Amino acid sequence: MPQISQRRASAVPPPPHSTPPPAGCLPSRLAEENLQSSQSGNIYSARSCIRQDGNTLETCNICSKPIMERILRATGKAYHPHCFTCVVCHRSLDGIPFTVDASNHIHCIEDFHKKFAPRCCVCHEPIMPAPGQEETVRIVALDRDFHVKCYRCEDCGCLLSEGDNQGCYPLDGHVLCKNCNTSRIQALTAKATTDL
Repeated sequence: MPQISQRRASAVPPPPHSTPPPAGCLPSRLAEENLQSSQSGNIYSARSCIRQDGNTLETCNICSKPIMERILRATGKAYHPHCFTCVVCHRSLDGIPFTVDASNHIHCIEDFHKKFAPRCCVCHEPIMPAPGQEETVRIVALDRDFHVKCYRCEDCGCLLSEGDNQGCYPLDGHVLCKNCNTSRIQALTAKATTDL
């Protein structure tokens, strides 16, 4: 399973510029008003500085439209807060923990686990932390993955992760408790003896 690196991104207002705008950048009306009220005459901000081609100093990495208000910075890129969403559920991740997959697609933690977590060989559900938890226990036996609650003897159904029958006693690829393993061995031995 890929390593999870939780991050949190929050939108912030664009930073003001104390230097003149870059070439091709014209002040908007707001900037012009600020210029008139400013003693230095050099007040520009990403929000108020618009290029001649209509783009702001930064564009959203998702929609490629100009960012005129709050900028959300995450994964080294700029986003509109409403564009920074999980690729699966499309929920806004502004201020919410998130992670990225190997292709740099942004996921909420829950959908990342659902998509990439190992699946239990019994119930076929992803093995992922319970809501509000960051970790979970996964049992691996006979190269198969199990939830703790699904790790049971195939014959009697007793839970193999706790109690007197704790532990797996595999036989011919079957997950068994000690008592059922012993019973199967005795049955196989008896059958082998009668077949002779």
